Formats: sequence, C-alpha cells, structure tokens
Amino acid sequence: MAQKYRIYINEKVILLTESEPKKTEHYQKIDSQTFDLKIIYTWILAHKSAYFYVLCKDAKAFLKQIKESVIVIEAAGGLVKNENKDLLFIYRNDKWDLPKGKIEKGETVKEAAVREVEEECSIVVSKLGVKICKTYHVYISKAQVVLKKTYWYKMKCKGQNKLRPQKEEGITDVRWFKPNDIEAILANTFPSIMDVLAVMDLIKDKPVPLSE
Repeated sequence: MAQKYRIYINEKVILLTESEPKKTEHYQKIDSQTFDLKIIYTWILAHKSAYFYVLCKDAKAFLKQIKESVIVIEAAGGLVKNENKDLLFIYRNDKWDLPKGKIEKGETVKEAAVREVEEECSIVVSKLGVKICKTYHVYISKAQVVLKKTYWYKMKCKGQNKLRPQKEEGITDVRWFKPNDIEAILANTFPSIMDVLAVMDLIKDKPVPLSE
C-alpha cells in the first residue's frame, strides 16, 4: 500500500504521497524536486487552495528530508476516556483541542504524553493505551519555520476528577463530551485533531484530505 503523510499549515494540508490523490481537482501539485518547506511556507499560506500534494517515490524518506531541513519539535498528548466513555477536550486559542505538549529533555514520549494531559486538565491518567497516530504541523517561531511532530495515545481516567484548565498554557476550558455529541468539536478544531478522531472512527463524514 502506498504511504501517505499529511503536514498541516494552519487550515491547509500538504499531502506527501506515493500515488496521485483520487480527487486531484481539490489539490495543487508541488514539484518534489524543488520542494523546500522554508521557501513555500508563506506561498502556501497566501495560495487560494487549501490542499497541496507532493508526489514522491518514497514518502517516508521524503518526510525525513523535510525534517532535516527545518527545526523539529516533538510533542505528545492523548485522547482520554473516562468510565462513562466520555472524551476529554480542551479549549485553547479559540478552538477545541486535545491535551498535548512538548517532550522534555530526558523524558520518554509516553511519559511526556501522560504528564502533559495530567497538567493541562488536572486529572490522573489511570491507564496509558496504545499509540493512535502521529501528526505534523508547521508554524513560525522566532522567525524560523518549525515542524511539530506529535505522538497521540489512547488514555483512560477513573473517578470524577474536577477538571481544571491550565490557564498559564492558554487553556480556558476542559470538558467531557459524549462520542456521539462532538459536533461542536468537529465544527471548530484543528485539521490534525480531525486526523486523530478519524483514526479512532469518531468522524462519520471525513473531509477531502482524509479520503485522498
């Protein structure tokens, strides 16, 4: 099966793929030979299209090249369920999000995922489950193009914890949602979070980038 990776820039997506997308009319093609994330970052933001793709022989190797060309920050977080199978979401930067944060020096990915979720939501993770997926998004920090790679895990929480948002991290709300009642999340979240929810089969009608 052909490999695919998605890199997000705000609401826009760059698809790294080993085969042409099925719905090419939705995509703007970028030449793999001249691809430079530092150069095309502002071009993509200014472009009218929301979807872009790069056709490459080895998508994993191409992603590695991109990582070597920019600053990479690794983060970890989780999709938490409680005993009632409700899902935990945070509200930050005017959007619904999942708790996550940067991996600290000397910390494993799993340790970071649990710590960040507990700190941002004031809960105790009772069980760390399997990895859901990895997501990638790009932003500018200190005039540098940064690629953030985030590892996502399944998690469980027991007891009726009193949720408390970590306000110093810009979080203004923490809330449990029923799996069938996340329309508000889907209407106002980041594309990378949509990817996590899609992997967990929580999205019925997947948007174009998820059905290339």
